[in-house]
Amino acid sequence: MKIALGPVLFYWPRQRVMDFYAEMAEQPVDVIYLGEAVCSRRHEMRLDDWLEVASVLADAGKTVAFSTLPLIESESDLKAVRRLMDAALEDARLTIEANEMGAVRQLAERGQSFVAGPTLNVFNAHTLRLLADCGAVRWVMPPESGRAALAGMAIPAGVETEVFAHGRIPLAYSARCFTARRYRLQKDSCEFRCIEFPDGLDLKTREGAPFLTLNGIQTMSARTYHLERELPELASAGVGLLRLSPQSENMPALIAAYRALLDGATATMPGDDYCNGFWHAQPGLEWITP
Repeated sequence: MKIALGPVLFYWPRQRVMDFYAEMAEQPVDVIYLGEAVCSRRHEMRLDDWLEVASVLADAGKTVAFSTLPLIESESDLKAVRRLMDAALEDARLTIEANEMGAVRQLAERGQSFVAGPTLNVFNAHTLRLLADCGAVRWVMPPESGRAALAGMAIPAGVETEVFAHGRIPLAYSARCFTARRYRLQKDSCEFRCIEFPDGLDLKTREGAPFLTLNGIQTMSARTYHLERELPELASAGVGLLRLSPQSENMPALIAAYRALLDGATATMPGDDYCNGFWHAQPGLEWITP
């Protein structure tokens, strides 16, 4: 199996993003997704910056994909998506991960192949076949899907399967910004407060237990989804790629651990407070021993 590094879902300063991907160019990662995949107001990284990063990663032998926004709310959002598609057309080393159906339609009309992202909510074979007919060459299972959904999925020939294997789970998106609301700010005058939380803003229950993570318009799990123990099952199911979601700390160690496990060696994973319930058709926050 290959290792894929998902897009950075949090709002990091430009230099931090540039340094992160310079480090990732040296890591044993096969596929790297780039771009803003949460909120269109985040502009630390411009298209030229992303193209610079993409070129460095492609030169390092990585397969590079640009992720589109999951929510398109304006003409400027549409133009940003079109610019990504144009960039991928101009450089054969690049591809697009479509995260909403408007992007799928435009890619199909252009005849561009693409990755069907996790926010397209592919839960049945008919949807996957439709996307394959539109040009999808890879699909990413929705993180809330599990082994039963994958086992029952008729996957078209030539379409790879990618599974979200590690990271805080993206659960939902909203037109509202939850981080701004936390500070009693309007979304359009949010002061970009989410940049203060490199791994999201923790949300706890009244009893003080971790519950969710707020990341601008995105709601995520508090615990880290972790499919280390399920790797043999994933391999047997024909999964081609494991997606690791970027986090602010220990990313090289995490990648190295997964690479070692896939190569048949032993490894110690950094971090704790894991969950894997969705894979086992249980509440997502639970930890199930396979």
